Amino acid sequence: MSLPNVAYFSMEIAIDQSLKTYSGGLGFLAGSHMLSAGYLQMPMVGVTMLWSFGYYDQRIGSDGQVEVAYIRKYYDYLIDTGVSTTVDVFGEKVKVKAFKVAPELFGTCPVYLLTTDIDGNSDWAKSISHKLYDGNEKIRIAQETVLGVAGVRILQALQYNFQVIHLNEGHALPAAFELLRQYNGDLNAVKKMTVFTTHTPVAAGNEVHWVDTLLEGGFFAGNSRETAVQLGGENFSLTVAALRMSRLANAVSQLHGLVSNKMWEWVEGRCPIRAITNAVNLNYWQDKRIKDAEASNEPERLLAVKREMKAELFQYVANVAGKRFDPNVLTITWARRFADYKRAWLILMDNDRITKLLDANKVQIIFAGKFHPDDVMGKEMFNKLLNRSHTLKNVVVLPGYELELSGMLKRGSDIWLNTPLRPFEASGTSGMSANMNGALHLSIYDGWTVEGTFDGINGYTVEYPGLDDEMPWEERHWKDHKCLMDIIENRILPTYYENKQEWARLMRQAIRTSEAYFNSDRMVIEYYNRLYKPIAHDDVGSEDKKEMKIMEAPTFDAWTFSNIK
Repeated sequence: MSLPNVAYFSMEIAIDQSLKTYSGGLGFLAGSHMLSAGYLQMPMVGVTMLWSFGYYDQRIGSDGQVEVAYIRKYYDYLIDTGVSTTVDVFGEKVKVKAFKVAPELFGTCPVYLLTTDIDGNSDWAKSISHKLYDGNEKIRIAQETVLGVAGVRILQALQYNFQVIHLNEGHALPAAFELLRQYNGDLNAVKKMTVFTTHTPVAAGNEVHWVDTLLEGGFFAGNSRETAVQLGGENFSLTVAALRMSRLANAVSQLHGLVSNKMWEWVEGRCPIRAITNAVNLNYWQDKRIKDAEASNEPERLLAVKREMKAELFQYVANVAGKRFDPNVLTITWARRFADYKRAWLILMDNDRITKLLDANKVQIIFAGKFHPDDVMGKEMFNKLLNRSHTLKNVVVLPGYELELSGMLKRGSDIWLNTPLRPFEASGTSGMSANMNGALHLSIYDGWTVEGTFDGINGYTVEYPGLDDEMPWEERHWKDHKCLMDIIENRILPTYYENKQEWARLMRQAIRTSEAYFNSDRMVIEYYNRLYKPIAHDDVGSEDKKEMKIMEAPTFDAWTFSNIK
């Protein structure tokens, strides 16, 4: 049986630093998907948006605070397909044009980029494709309508005969509604060719809008209000509707599979949710020096390469932050999206305890990451850490966390720190690419860590009796912090400074486990075998029906910030 042609819809795809069509983890994952599909020559195309201003440019302003800047991007290497379509959005006929990223440019499968920022559109219509994840609700809805509805029509105009559409998160759900319109309301016909990936158990990550606002925005592609309400409710949930309009869905780690099946078990008529663990592209993320050093089986060479890569990172740190880091000192990096549940501040909670290690030159800590430009709490968290870094020895906060800085940090770190509030990290992928470069994962026992970080073998996990017991947030934070610091002080530091052979062994095992399973080549093959191919799709197995206690999404109040002054 031949493989089906797949159209992969994603609001963001991170292919290369030069192409600003991404914000963070979701885009990094999608980029790895496109790279592996290209490398494996799978019959797949990507569909995303061409953002005129990207997500945003993050920098430190003259007042010493983080600054959000929007700078128009220009590209001379995109191919004009000559194909366009028109979509009804909030009463306007909006013209959508398609550009193409040639496969040979970055090694991906073909990727099509949609834009409304063209002559013939009103200023408002042009603004639809200006900023990724625009905070204005109507523009956000318009973006999703363009991605889904125009995306399907553009592919059909290009005569790409897709048998499967893959909705990477709910943003592209209008693609399923456009198919529903084309199939004259036949939901079963849509379900036969639609699959869906859900990425988060955090409530804010599962988008909801009032149904009439979506209807006005063209989100339902001409289908009736009644149909929309039946699928997603009056307070319309994109995730719920996607689960009802898809043949199969998947969560992004094995733990997330359990969480998702429990979280959405109330949805009548939903499709099965399988677990396919995320991965990252090995060829893109792994430095050849570390790969060759690991293959040599020479511990000294592996340690020497890591030291060399640390020196390269620290030159960047000195240029940006004005601090001189030492390649011989254990370096811990926390770099990811600045969201409340990810708890960037966790390692700094006990000021006296962490300051002793910093002042004694036992550790160096790097923070980096972006917050949503409208996330006041995320911005405040960044600024508090930034201000605190000026008075702490061996701590820096780096702005502009994008693909190139991400790669540099993963190459130059000894420990990759992951501190989400369990079970809100659906997967996380940054630790995988850090492992590929010999950085050890130190993580809360959540997301992909449950599958890929083996305590004392290739990294360290924060676990203790009563891990999922009911307790106040403050108690949970302190418990996680104490366990984290005990691991650093009693296990990591003695090994790093007193047993270099053992440290090299841990590095080698981190590299090997990431290469073995957390390479996106495996992930794409698994998607084809378990989601895309029209094979027997039985219900979820009993293992996926195990009860998983879902906690309400946390909100961090002044207590959080009072502890990171």
